[in-house]
Parts: sequence; structure tokens; C-alpha cells
Amino acid sequence: MPAFPPPTSSIAPRSATLSAFRLLGEEKQAGRIARAIEKQRLREPFRTTRDLAGLIEVVTPRKAKDKIHPATRVFQALRVFVNDELGELAQALFAAEQALKPGGRLVVVTFHSLEDRIVKKFFTERSGKASGSRHMPMVQERAATFEPVGKPMIAASEAEAEINPRARSAKLRAGQRTAAPAERPDMSIFDLPDLASLDKIGV
Repeated sequence: MPAFPPPTSSIAPRSATLSAFRLLGEEKQAGRIARAIEKQRLREPFRTTRDLAGLIEVVTPRKAKDKIHPATRVFQALRVFVNDELGELAQALFAAEQALKPGGRLVVVTFHSLEDRIVKKFFTERSGKASGSRHMPMVQERAATFEPVGKPMIAASEAEAEINPRARSAKLRAGQRTAAPAERPDMSIFDLPDLASLDKIGV
């Protein structure tokens, strides 16, 4: 199997590893796994992805009801971190808003909750509807740059998921471009974690 990327398992401090697993992998056993990784790399550095997967399987054994491998969420976190997948998705949404002509449709399929939250937030923000708490002053409505298409979210049916297991976590959201000018890209609307300094996040 391919060599494991040094910046994450072999070099990153435990606080960064723990935060990444919690925030990007939504791993409930992040603390236990991060401690085991730290102990293991003091003895010997990880050389392959199989080494890491094997350690995680020992630390958090698979239960009978589990549908995924114990290391799945950890590898998701590492992939999202290394590739800056959340940032890339956000930038792609802004680019689509700029590129689409009135009537053009933006259809996005996501495969985990972190991605889906970003897409949902984007379409909500671009719907032009005022947001905020009822205890706060009203926020002025803006011109919508996207209008909803069909249901707010479409998920795979049980029948489809049985035929195609990879579709079980898929969620589809869509919007149609209006004639309103594209808004200024603003990454703050997504409230993304600072992936460049995960070791500074309190854990």
C-alpha cells in the first residue's frame, strides 16, 4: 500500500491530529486514536497506510453493528485536511455563482455531512432570505442569486443504497441561477476551521 503522508501521522503534534480527527472526521474516539498514534510513532514511524489502519483497528475494534471500517473516519479526516477539500468545495460554489448564466443550474452531490453543511449554507445564504435570531435586529433581505430546485435535499432511497452501497451517504442539493449579480465570495459564511493551524485549536 502507498506510504502514509508524513505531515499528518508522522509529524503533526497530537493536538493537531486530535482536532483533525474530531473536526474533519467526526470521530468519537479521536482522543484514544490520537494517543495511540503518538505512542506508536515514538517507537517507530508509520510507513504505510496499512500500518495506521491496523493500529486504529486494534484501538477501536469493529463492532457487529458497524457498517464501516474503524479507520474510515480517520482517513476521511486526513484526506480532507491534506487536500483542503472543504476549502476547495467552497471556492467551487463561488466560482459556479460567477460562471452560471440566469437559468443555469448548480447541482451538488456530497458524501459526508461536512460537505453537505457547506452546500446547504451556501444555498441558504444565496437565497436572499433574511437570517438571524428573533432576538436580534432584522437583517435586510438581499437579491437572491439562486432559487431552490425541487426538494431542499434528496437522499438515496433504501432500494438504491442496497444496489449501490456507496450512495448511502450521498445527498443532492440544487439551485437555479437568477439574474441577480453574483455576491462577493466570503469564506466566513461557512465557519470553516483554520486547517493551517489545527494545533492551535483548544482540545
